[in-house]
Amino acid sequence: MLDRRDMLSLSILAGAATAAPSVAATLAGGDPGHDFDFLIGSWRVKHRRLKERLTGSNDWQEFDGRCVMQPVLGGVGNIDDNWLDIPGGAYRAVTLRSYDPKTRLWAIWWLDGRNPHTLDVPVKGSFENGLGTFFADDTLRGQPVKLRFLWSAITATSAEWRQALSADGGKTWETNWIMHFARVT
Repeated sequence: MLDRRDMLSLSILAGAATAAPSVAATLAGGDPGHDFDFLIGSWRVKHRRLKERLTGSNDWQEFDGRCVMQPVLGGVGNIDDNWLDIPGGAYRAVTLRSYDPKTRLWAIWWLDGRNPHTLDVPVKGSFENGLGTFFADDTLRGQPVKLRFLWSAITATSAEWRQALSADGGKTWETNWIMHFARVT
């Protein structure tokens, strides 16, 4: 359930979605500093997440969420306020993204409200032909892993995000989290 502050954020940003440049123009050779403009506004999110990562598990959890994204840093950065209604207790999280025009790469950080002093390692990458691909070196249960985010199926009213891990240096990947975004109108 959204609280009063969430409703205020949703109403403030509701108009921003219609002001965002067209997704096709942004991803097809436009200014890469605005690659994430498609995400400006309010979204309903359907989550599907593996209960255990890199254990051979096929046990998935499904839950709902909300995401409100707004630009920061004069438009070359953005921030999401996320609400995840995960089984066992809802929580909040923040996604922070920034673009570096020198390297032409985006960096993406995740801050989980359940661990408010721990900022996850950033994934870095870019968009090509409508697909956003971002990588990082991370650890899971004390072991080194590679982390990958994929943004795809982007339209003015929907998008998909996938997270995957690799324990073998990127030879094989296990997708462990899928998010389907639907714009709130």
